[in-house]
Amino acid sequence: MHFDIFNDDAFSLASMTAAVEKMPSVPGFLGSLGLFGAGEGITTDTLTIERKDYVLTPIKTSLRGTEPPMGSTEKAKLRSFALPRIAKSDQVFAREIANVRAFGTESELLTAAKLITQKQAKLLMEYEMTMELHRLGAIQGILLDTDGSTLYDYFTEFGISQPAEIDFDLDNASPTAGALRSLISNSIIRPIARALGAGWNPGIRIIGLCGDTFYDQFCNHADVRTTYANWQAAESLRTSTAFTTFRFGDVEWVNYKGTDDNSTVAVGTSKVQFIVAGVPGLYRRINGPGEDFETVNTLGRPIYSKLIRDEKRNQWVQPEIYSYPLHMVTRPEVLLRGKNT
Repeated sequence: MHFDIFNDDAFSLASMTAAVEKMPSVPGFLGSLGLFGAGEGITTDTLTIERKDYVLTPIKTSLRGTEPPMGSTEKAKLRSFALPRIAKSDQVFAREIANVRAFGTESELLTAAKLITQKQAKLLMEYEMTMELHRLGAIQGILLDTDGSTLYDYFTEFGISQPAEIDFDLDNASPTAGALRSLISNSIIRPIARALGAGWNPGIRIIGLCGDTFYDQFCNHADVRTTYANWQAAESLRTSTAFTTFRFGDVEWVNYKGTDDNSTVAVGTSKVQFIVAGVPGLYRRINGPGEDFETVNTLGRPIYSKLIRDEKRNQWVQPEIYSYPLHMVTRPEVLLRGKNT
């Protein structure tokens, strides 16, 4: 085998990045909602944003011919955010290629390319899991690293008190009829609409991401069961409710399935987190540029891939992926959450 095959253009940063971008990704539920899109590229490793809290006030009447009152100038608050770095690598050893390739069946280049693609695919799956974790953090208002440490607390960053958890009282054996609908209207929909102000529009969707226990208890609440008792389309609510979705009280309720361990990427089992979809710019993903000579100071892309060569021993190559994404929420005051009791 000739180590020079890894100098082929197929293994250049541009080619490998293009290849990994074309690979089919499997985003989690939050990724499928498209709240953050592919992201906005910037040319620096720091994002500076400004926020203005617009307050609308009625205009007092005035006499014809007089000078109109002057509107007040809102002060913009500037904040800077360093973009996180997500990177991971794997290795392909010369012996792997030697052991896989059958004599006369395919070229060393093709064999090497297949192994690199397999490694890239695994790295991409781990990357997508990480992106789901970051999306969930932004939706909850606190962006966490994989070790549980806080990257950004957007409530603190924007000087906003985190709204208290809403108690749904789901363990009440004899709830008042209509109490659940009233709670949803008065503690979720109206507060979100008022917090958005002029940003509220009829096309907005409110989605409740529910943990397992919360979802099961919610489905079994008397108000919900009475509403769907005779509706054929809600047959699933009368049988198994695991990982289903339904609408109640103008909110879409989803039994959120994160990672299989129900802890790495998950909503607490007795919790619910609300998403406000359909507000432009509410959730943002910023993509920073790479950190090598080819990509520094260029417009950031969602992900980069490159190949590192063992220049000393010629025994391995190392496919790597890099990403510099910042997932954020610009109006943390609309991020409501609840608990079963």
